[in-house]
Amino acid sequence: MKAIEHLKTITRHKIKVMQGCFRVGLYKQGLLHDLSKYMPTEFWVGARYYQGDRSPNNAEREDKGYSEAWIHHKGRNKHHYEYWTDYTGECGYIGPVKMPIRYVIEMFEDRVAASKIYRGDAYTDRDPLAYYNRGHAKQLMHPKTAAQLEYLLRMLADKGEEYTNAYIRKHILHNDRECVILDLLCRK
Repeated sequence: MKAIEHLKTITRHKIKVMQGCFRVGLYKQGLLHDLSKYMPTEFWVGARYYQGDRSPNNAEREDKGYSEAWIHHKGRNKHHYEYWTDYTGECGYIGPVKMPIRYVIEMFEDRVAASKIYRGDAYTDRDPLAYYNRGHAKQLMHPKTAAQLEYLLRMLADKGEEYTNAYIRKHILHNDRECVILDLLCRK
């Protein structure tokens, strides 16, 4: 049954993100990550469009022209850059705003976990960066947020998950001046 398989997939994903968040010290975010996926608005749509090798939101989008589940999800989960839009500039247009670093880190862990779930045994630490480079997220994020995420994805691809998580824990999240090192490296 699709509902059971969907439940298994979102739970496996949630556990992987939770493990990543715990490794870097984001315990509360790890526990609370993606709880909205279990709400009826997201869960039943996910079960209906479940395929196992990609997000059911993409299938819903292909079918209806938009994804109601995704609209619900991104509006409740601060680790998605789409959440971080507001009126910006003097013209008052809606655009991206810089994400707090703890949510950039959760977004990083989310992308790693999603790649592991959808790539399965074929997963490598280069997959999250490759997925990021194939998409358009960089153009839709605040430039600082995009630079921070890309820096971490490149580190993952070059040095591996254990090194990257240790770097995040030691040099970013537990630095008294939140993310000062990453901010200097990602000047825009």
